[in-house]
This record gives sequence, C-alpha cells and structure tokens, in this order.
Amino acid sequence: MRNFKIEKPNDGMRPAIQDKIDNLNKPKGSLGVLEELAMQVCLVQQTLTPSLAHPCHLLLGGDHGIEREEVSVSPREVTWQQMINFTKGGGGVNMFCRQHGFKLRIVDVGVDYDLSQVPGIIDRKIARGTKNFLYEPAMSEEEFDKAIEIGASLVDDCIADGCKVLCIGEMGISNTSPSSIWMSLFCDIPLDECIGAGAGLDTPGIRHKKEVLSQAVANSKLSTLNSPLSILRYFGGFEMITAVGAMLRAAEQHLIVLIDGFIMTACALAACRLYPDAQDYMIFGHSGDESGHRRMLDAMHAKPLLSLGLRLGEGTGALCAFPIVDSAVRMINEMNNFDNGNITKYF
Repeated sequence: MRNFKIEKPNDGMRPAIQDKIDNLNKPKGSLGVLEELAMQVCLVQQTLTPSLAHPCHLLLGGDHGIEREEVSVSPREVTWQQMINFTKGGGGVNMFCRQHGFKLRIVDVGVDYDLSQVPGIIDRKIARGTKNFLYEPAMSEEEFDKAIEIGASLVDDCIADGCKVLCIGEMGISNTSPSSIWMSLFCDIPLDECIGAGAGLDTPGIRHKKEVLSQAVANSKLSTLNSPLSILRYFGGFEMITAVGAMLRAAEQHLIVLIDGFIMTACALAACRLYPDAQDYMIFGHSGDESGHRRMLDAMHAKPLLSLGLRLGEGTGALCAFPIVDSAVRMINEMNNFDNGNITKYF
C-alpha cells in the first residue's frame, strides 16, 4: 500500500478564523454548529475565505463473496441493476446530486457483471466480486493495493476538475457484513452488537447473519490478522477499500470529505485506523438506522449533522447534509461584520 502524507491541518490560523467568526454581525456563538463547521473548513483549506467549489460524488460498486451465504435480503444482481439505474438518473443518489450540484462519477470496481460497455459507468473493475471471507481472505494483497490506488486516482480526477469537497457512496449487496466486522474489530465491540438488518432482514435472517459472520471471524484465525491492513484485506469489499483510498488521498490533498452512513463510516473508521489525522478532514453527514452506527460514530467521537432514519447508502445521507456545510461557508464568506454594518459590538 502506498504511503500517504496526511497531517493535521495547521492550527496557526485558528485565532484569525475565530476572530472573523466572532465579529460577524451576530451574538457570539449564536450560529452553533455552523461556526464549528466554518472553523473546520477554513483550517482544512488554510484560508479565511473557504470554498466548496466543484463538489464531486464517487459512487463505487462492488459485489461480495459473503453474499453467497444469504446474509442479505437482496440478491447479488441488484448491485449491477442499480448501477445501470444510476446511469439513467433514477436513483436516490442521482436526485440529491442534481439537487446540490454534485458531479456524479459512477465507478465499477468489483461488480459481478460486465458493465464495461454501459455508458456512464467508469470501468475500474478489479475482479467480479471478492472471495467469500467465510472460507478465505476476501482479496489478495495485490487486489487490495489496486483498490487503494484506484480510490486515490479517482480523487485526483476530481481535483483536476477543481473539486474542493468530496462525497463517497457505495453500491454492493451484503456490504453491511464486512462493515459490521470492521466495526467490531476496530472498536472492540461484540460482533452481535454490530450486526443489523441491512437492506431489511427479518429476525431469523439477522440471527443467520450473526451466525455466519461469527463463524467467518472464527475461521479467519484472528491471531494472524495482526494489523489494520490485514483486517481490511481479509473482510473488505473492493468498493470499500477503494473508498478508503479515496478518503486518504482526499485528506492528503486537503479536501473536505463528507461521510455517509454505516458502510462509509466503517470505511472512515478504517482510514483513521491507518492515518488518525485523516479524521480532521471528515464531516459526518448523518447517523443512520443500521444497528451499531451510532456506536461506531461515538467510538470515533464523531458528531453527525443529521439523524433522518436513512439506510439507503449510496452517499445519500452525506449529500443531504451538504446544505448545512454550505450554510457554514456562506456564513463566514457573506455575513457582514459589526464594523461594516455600523452595528455596535455588544460583547
């Protein structure tokens, strides 16, 4: 895996940023979370006049070998069917990208279907799905490294378009399964407490999912998985590792990264286990309905902007949160200050 150079944003500008925020024509601290977001964006971009120009959304598709164990209510073919649907503008992610002005890039990194001739899908396929981690590692070291590099290169493409803010979503049936295992292992939370209904499993289905994933962890001989990298490779999906690579490259290049729901929070968790300072570049969009999501956010000391009961994935929760970040940037750029407004500063 490549060596990313990720550092905490330089804190030297903090007093100047705080002074600008405090002198906007409002009571001190009265815009709450918007002021916190403005501070974060300014520090990331090292400027008093931040920008969210040319927002990009990466929609990453991949299938999972563990799906063969019937751990999801949705069949595998839904992955490729939805990928094609996205090219026609018919998904939730399409609607929110249109609404908020995001350029959508639909990328096949591991779908178990030939999408290479479908207009609108970027072909970066590593393999037609991962292997079944109930019996063996989901991917090889070479495949893992390739997924990281693809994620980084996709971010470079966005940067070439002038992108300042990146959102990432996923499409991959059964990807709540590896996410639950990552959460359990990285947060030291019992696996049963990390597993939920996914796309809609009933109670017997959830029980079966817990049995399969528990057996997979037992079969993996955890004592040999002695690093975050080995855990990611053993259980991860191609779309998830690609997302990790994208998050790390975005942080390296000082982009704001909007984090979506359970799966993308698991990817953010993984990225931060590799490079803890990457979290300074992340804004967590929402706390979703999947079991354990709130606990994973708490383990990261992350404060989500929204709690709307969403569990669609695709990056939709993060996209819904974007207007709040936009409001924070507009606040610091467009509000008048006390001097220019000829208003008595009363604190």
